[in-house]
Amino acid sequence: MSGPSSQYFSRAPAVDSAEQEIQLSLADLELQFTTDRGVFSQSRIDAGTRLLLQEAPHPTASMANVCDLGCGYGPIAVSLARRSPASSVWAVDLNERAVALTAKNGVANDCPDIHAVVVDSDGSAIDGTPEDLAALPTTQFDGLWSNPSIRIGKPAMHHMLTVWLDRLTPSGMAWLVVQRHLGADSLADWMTAQGWATTRVCSRAGYRLLEVKAR
Repeated sequence: MSGPSSQYFSRAPAVDSAEQEIQLSLADLELQFTTDRGVFSQSRIDAGTRLLLQEAPHPTASMANVCDLGCGYGPIAVSLARRSPASSVWAVDLNERAVALTAKNGVANDCPDIHAVVVDSDGSAIDGTPEDLAALPTTQFDGLWSNPSIRIGKPAMHHMLTVWLDRLTPSGMAWLVVQRHLGADSLADWMTAQGWATTRVCSRAGYRLLEVKAR
């Protein structure tokens, strides 16, 4: 994959930094984000992310650890942290610039304790605080929210989901938003075939919101 849009799949985006500010308005939240070149959807909140935040269940206080997989600059992670302050929110991405922005945006939106960690394709922690680097390998998640990077290709997507969905607790759930024309239905069928029972929560504006149960 090449071209400017591929930068947000890179560990260290080659494009120069050019930060900007955007807002996210939800029924229960008003949030401000610093974004940058080289991260996903830098100029606006992506429609899939917005659908996920509007329609997926909110985390609850009983969820000890929740995860934003592929956090970008943090709209999902920050929303999770604001909606459930008692939960430990983990924000993971392979993009160093994105993870740094998530940490920055957590502080700016009054949730400074987000565990923002750079990971590799196998889910290993690469960069973060020493405490987070030590804790992430054994952390399991009661809930996982993601607008996954479908454009990385089917084999890489399947590998990523296998790594992270298998870190759900036995009663854990995941909510994924996927564009219909990029294979949402076939991905749902694949997850179900692999043992993660998957159902469609809703469909809007070309996106499917999928609910996935731990296997």
